Amino acid sequence: MNKIQMKTPLVEMDGDEMTRVLWGWIKDELLLPFIDLKTEYYDLGLPNRDKTGDQVTIDSAYATKKYGVAVKCATITPNAQRVTEYNLREMWKSPNATIRAILDGTVFRAPILVDGISPYVTTWKSPITIARHAYGDIYKNSEMSIPSAGKAELVFTDANGNETRKLIQKFKGPGIVQGIHNLDSSIESFAKSCFDFALDTKQDLWFSTKDTISKTYDHHFKDIFADLYANVYEDKFKAAGIEYFYTLIDDAVARVIRSKGGFIWALKNYDGDVMSDMLATAFGSLSMMTSVLVSPDGNYEYEAAHGTVTRHYYRYLKGEETGTNPIATIFAWTGALRKRGQLDNTPDLCAFADKLEKATLDTVEGGVMTNDLAILFNRPAKSVTTREFLAAIREKL
Repeated sequence: MNKIQMKTPLVEMDGDEMTRVLWGWIKDELLLPFIDLKTEYYDLGLPNRDKTGDQVTIDSAYATKKYGVAVKCATITPNAQRVTEYNLREMWKSPNATIRAILDGTVFRAPILVDGISPYVTTWKSPITIARHAYGDIYKNSEMSIPSAGKAELVFTDANGNETRKLIQKFKGPGIVQGIHNLDSSIESFAKSCFDFALDTKQDLWFSTKDTISKTYDHHFKDIFADLYANVYEDKFKAAGIEYFYTLIDDAVARVIRSKGGFIWALKNYDGDVMSDMLATAFGSLSMMTSVLVSPDGNYEYEAAHGTVTRHYYRYLKGEETGTNPIATIFAWTGALRKRGQLDNTPDLCAFADKLEKATLDTVEGGVMTNDLAILFNRPAKSVTTREFLAAIREKL
C-alpha cells in the first residue's frame, strides 16, 4: 500500500520508562506501516535531560513554536530518590512545566469514553473537560527550609531599587517557606484560551479558585477573567447560547459531582493537575484521558495525562509481559496527527487519525482490553497484554 504522506514534521518528544517502551511499540505497530512519518525527534528521557543540562527540553519547546504541533511521551519529574536511582547531576524541574512556560498555553484534558465502562459518578453522561492553567504557581516556585527562629518576608524591588516588604511568618523554630508567582499576561492568555475553546466546542465554561482566602493572588485571576468576559466575550457567549460563571472551588466541586457533564472547568495550575486526575479516575481510568496544550499563538502539544508507569517498567525489565494501557498515548499521537493534517490541509492524515481512534475504541467495545479496563467493563471481557492489545487494534485498523 502507498503510505499516507506528511507535508510538515511533528515535534516528537520521547520519554521515560514503560511509556517510552509503549511509544516505540505504537510507532512500529500502528503508525509506521501506514504513514510516511516525519518528525523532529527530541529525547526527553531523564538520562538525556541530565546529559544536556535539560537543554533538550528547552529546544523541544522552541521546535514546537517552529512547527506548530508536537506529541510528547510521559516523562519523569525527579525527586530525591530518582536523583540517586539515575545518578543525576541535579533534581531537574518538571519538563512539562518548562515546556508549558515557554509555550504559555492552557492544558485541556478530557476523558475518553467507552461503551461498556460507566463513570463512578452515575450522573455524568458527557465528558467534563479540565482547562488547566499551564504557567506558574508551585511549578515555578522558590522554596526554602527554615533552620531556626527568625522571620520570612516577601520582598519586591522595583526598577529604581525601591523595596516593598510583607511579613510571611515569624518563625519560633524550624519550618519551611515557599514563594510562588504568576503573570498578568499568562493569566490573560489562559482566560482567552478558555473562552475561545468554549466557543469552539459550544460548551459552558466554569472557573473556580479560592479567592475568599487568597484575596490578592486568586482574586486577581477572578478579576482578569471577569474583565475579559465583560469586555470581549459576553455577547459572543450569549449568541452561542452558552454560559460563563465563576464560583468558589468548594462550590464547584459540589456542582461537578451533581452535574451531567458536558462543560469546561477552568482551574489554576495545581488545582487542574489534581482535578484532572480525579476526573480521569472517576470516568474510568487514568489511561483514558486526552491532554493537549494550546498556546495563544496557535501551537499544540499533545500528550498522555498519566505518568511513566514505573511499576510496570520494573516488571518489563525482568522480562515479564505487562498489560499497560496504551490508549492515552495512542490518542496523543492521533490528536497530533489530526491537527497536523488540519493545518497542512492533508485530509488523508486526519482520516487516518479518526480511523485509528475508532479501531482502538472498537477493540475495547468488542471485549478485548488491558486488565485495568477489563475489571471496569460491564460485559464479558478478555484481558490481554499490551502487545496483544496493540495487535488487536492493528487488525481492526
